[in-house]
Amino acid sequence: LLRGVDRHDFVRGQVAVAVGSVKSHATGKAEVYFLTKDEGGRHTPFGTGYRPQFWFGATDVTGALVLEDRDLVFPGDRATVRFDLNRAVGVETGMRFALREGGRTVGAGIVTKV
Repeated sequence: LLRGVDRHDFVRGQVAVAVGSVKSHATGKAEVYFLTKDEGGRHTPFGTGYRPQFWFGATDVTGALVLEDRDLVFPGDRATVRFDLNRAVGVETGMRFALREGGRTVGAGIVTKV
């Protein structure tokens, strides 16, 4: 919905910002809450190396989670994690995101450091 911009000039997930105002990052830290089975999340725990889809607004990218303060995360837990995305995207401290797996949301988080 930008004036003077054709709808085919942008691809889903791209951002329009002032030059130099947002940098792309592929790694960072986040505080994440993982949904319980009753909330529609995972049924089983997972460890470092779990690879969900990260949804930052309209952008989705696969990434890996590295657990910082424990070996396993159970559904319903909060955890501090490091994330390693497959490609760099426009991420800033304070951004919220969703973690999805197999068509369902399994967690929600906020970026604490990039």
